[in-house]
Amino acid sequence: MTTPRIGLGFDVHAFTENRPLILGGTAIPNAPGLEGHSDADVLSHAIADALLGAADLGDLGAMFPDDDRWKDASSLLILGEAASAARRAGWALVNVDATLLAEAPRLAPYKDEMKANVARALAAPAEAVSIKATTTDGLGFAGRGEGIAAMAVVLVQRPTGGE
Repeated sequence: MTTPRIGLGFDVHAFTENRPLILGGTAIPNAPGLEGHSDADVLSHAIADALLGAADLGDLGAMFPDDDRWKDASSLLILGEAASAARRAGWALVNVDATLLAEAPRLAPYKDEMKANVARALAAPAEAVSIKATTTDGLGFAGRGEGIAAMAVVLVQRPTGGE
């Protein structure tokens, strides 16, 4: 294997009414949704952006512009497209470590489903994906209940003999 590369992703969306909350492709019941062009899945967006960065393929906005093709699109589809682009560029995913920042709702009961969804979208084994959640102890926009943020780090490596 060649020298690995790391990508860092971050995304944030404000809460909105009359829309489901989708995180890691999982619908979270009894919670307001997030405002955004696609389904506003901050977790999938942060991971996709980290993956694109690690593979030197630009950023989420460049690859997935705010046009009709991506309007209300599943962010797991976006994540899968980013993963396919990284593979076409010769990169293999090693692992993902992601953290959701939200005061509410409580996300622990949904982390296993999120992890399975993200791994499936990445065409990766579940053990290559780590998803965590934390609060901001009442500080900042997340602490005030205005929205949710996500951070992700992705490690990729080219298989021996890759470009």
